[in-house]
Amino acid sequence: MVQSTTDRRRFRGLFLVLALVAGLVVPAAQPAVAADGVPSLARVVPAPVSVQPANGVTFELRPWSVLSYDPRLPRARQVADGFAAQLRPATGFPLPVVPAVPGLTPPGIALQLGGGEQLGGEGYRLDIGADSVRIKANRAEGLYHGVQTVRQLLPAKAERTSVQPGPWPLPGGSVTDYPRYAYRSAMLDVARHFWTVPEVKKYIDDIARYKINYLHLHLTDDQGWRLAINGWPRLTSVGGATGVGGERGGYFTQDDYRAIVAYADAHFMTVIPEIEGPSHANAARSSYAELNCDGVAPPVFTDIYGSPYSTLCLSKEITYRFLDDVIRQVAALTPGPYLNIGGDEAKDVPKDQYRAYVQRVQAIVAKYGKKLIGWQELTGSADPARTTAQIWFPEEADSPAIADASRHGTKLIMSPAEHAYLDMKYDEDNPGYPVGQFWAGFIEVRDAYEWDPETVIPGIDVKSVIGVSAPLFTELVFERPDVDVLAFPRLPAIAELGWSPAAAHDWNSFRDRLAAQGPHWDLTGVGYYRSPQIDWPPRETR
Repeated sequence: MVQSTTDRRRFRGLFLVLALVAGLVVPAAQPAVAADGVPSLARVVPAPVSVQPANGVTFELRPWSVLSYDPRLPRARQVADGFAAQLRPATGFPLPVVPAVPGLTPPGIALQLGGGEQLGGEGYRLDIGADSVRIKANRAEGLYHGVQTVRQLLPAKAERTSVQPGPWPLPGGSVTDYPRYAYRSAMLDVARHFWTVPEVKKYIDDIARYKINYLHLHLTDDQGWRLAINGWPRLTSVGGATGVGGERGGYFTQDDYRAIVAYADAHFMTVIPEIEGPSHANAARSSYAELNCDGVAPPVFTDIYGSPYSTLCLSKEITYRFLDDVIRQVAALTPGPYLNIGGDEAKDVPKDQYRAYVQRVQAIVAKYGKKLIGWQELTGSADPARTTAQIWFPEEADSPAIADASRHGTKLIMSPAEHAYLDMKYDEDNPGYPVGQFWAGFIEVRDAYEWDPETVIPGIDVKSVIGVSAPLFTELVFERPDVDVLAFPRLPAIAELGWSPAAAHDWNSFRDRLAAQGPHWDLTGVGYYRSPQIDWPPRETR
């Protein structure tokens, strides 16, 4: 649309006011000049749906650049404020955040409403011209994902926390992007070894860059109970006092948990709590004798593998009163739609008892307004139309039941251990990772990338697959830096499988795009594993 003289004067007046507020002296307009080494528009992880470069066009962030947002979009101001806060330390620019004026695009980055039905709720369209950058989306989630793409396209030095010399170029062109699956999860086990609120927040920061939208917290297991439950104080004073090897005990207060939920939400990520049962329950059983059939509490368990006292007593009503109380409180603390009840590795539970347990707990979950997620073992026992099953260890014997459940309404999340379990070692020879397991095999980056969520289980209704997950169990993960080594660079591989269209999955392309993430990780304190499969650039120093 051609702007009238009045509109141009109005814009000039607005811009001068902004400049005065920011204390800027605005020079005459200058053409944006592309600097050497301007990154390719196609270097993003996960790969966008489509990319159309504009050769010879470069946008440059400048001292007078503005971040504007459409106030009609709820939370758009939050996205703009967060992005400006990330950019100010390194650029030294004031980057004022202002509401958009209809029909006008200030010089800088604009977060706008629109883009069409194709984008859905999480998609975005990014247009980079010589004078402005526009991110369009139907919802703030899409704006946030578009911002993560822009962060990757900026020079890595934009991640620094002190003022750096420019320039700050972005390659010209257009990106259209939206997710393949609605569910893209990372699971962090805080039960085997406890991770503090700041440590969990840092993980949220790091995974949000790759458009992960669910954080699955494995809160309870044999070795630890990590969330305070009113009326059951021994769950944390006894069950939460230790961890594998007697190390890294601790727990979240309910306020701690609320803080994690709020922090995840600020990154457009939903928390899914997992309360394990009927097995993997030694931490609860050691805390309360009445949860045991013989009325005797077993000792706390600190070994790596499963406790011989793992299973709740399923014949006592106190077990279900306990679970009702726990689920009620966890549901009230969790605004997201899901609650995970575990259900895996209950080998010692007779099938009829297991089925009865799952059905009773599913009813409790529904009573408190949540949808049930559990591991693959509960297919065939839970109501298929109200169940989401997470596939972790595809076995030929289980496949027919899973496929049948998928055809009767069960939704499937794919996290096959031989590809997606981040706690597995990379290979057996390299000494660069002294942590992790290998029971599911060694998983290099290419192994984490080259699989298709829709072919993991034969015979399923492919429409039942709602997404992927990258679990990180922590039996042999002892310190917070170990989390980085195991998750990066493999988590971005799984994130791409969940976000990008199947046609975009190409190992050679991915390994080149992944290499470009290295300098960003160097400067944001992600201690990633420099896999020999990737041609990493030289390390950046913080």
